[in-house]
Amino acid sequence: MNVFQADFIKSAAKPKDYPPPGLPEVAFVGRSNVGKSSLINVLSGRKGLVRTSSTPGRTQLINFFDINSILTLVDLPGYGYAKAPPALRKQWGPMIEAYLASRESLKAVVLILDIRRVPSDGDLQMLRWLEMYNIRPILVLTKCDKLSKNEQAKQKVIIAAAIKRDKGMLLPFSALSKEGRDGIWNEIGNLLEIQLKPDTSPVISGSNPSSHIRVVEVPEQDNQP
Repeated sequence: MNVFQADFIKSAAKPKDYPPPGLPEVAFVGRSNVGKSSLINVLSGRKGLVRTSSTPGRTQLINFFDINSILTLVDLPGYGYAKAPPALRKQWGPMIEAYLASRESLKAVVLILDIRRVPSDGDLQMLRWLEMYNIRPILVLTKCDKLSKNEQAKQKVIIAAAIKRDKGMLLPFSALSKEGRDGIWNEIGNLLEIQLKPDTSPVISGSNPSSHIRVVEVPEQDNQP
């Protein structure tokens, strides 16, 4: 997909503060330091759209981004950061579940898993919520550049068994090589039943794509070690 517009809309903690529903929304969620910021930045083609941080647990709000005026990407808080203050950890679960349960424009959730790790209790809880609210997950495995192809294949089998899903549903991704970017966009497009232009498509004839970009950096929690 050729992203020529990536605008920060707003941040919110409660449903009353969400932007008005309109464009279909695709939310991104995963435990802290899973590479969520890097994934969103690669998909949007904007290195600083979501700011990565060396300190996990920095995202404390739900952040909304307009992409090409055809869909909204939603950055949900990362979960599972043990060193976060207890009061803050208690807020993340209700904040995420309230969004999943109430947001009528939510059409898909990208659940991000580190290919090197066995899914955590938080990951399994997230899957249960998605099933409860009848939201189909797009399952993405980040940090694939850290493993060989053989190691990736072995980990896919382990992760698929842990989450009780077919391994064919697991989409590999590397922020370093950008492997998997097009596959993730294709899955989003198929699920939302919208036409996404490939990267090879022209943006606007005779125009400069950068003139359409307004990027606002939002503090994030995860980095790509």
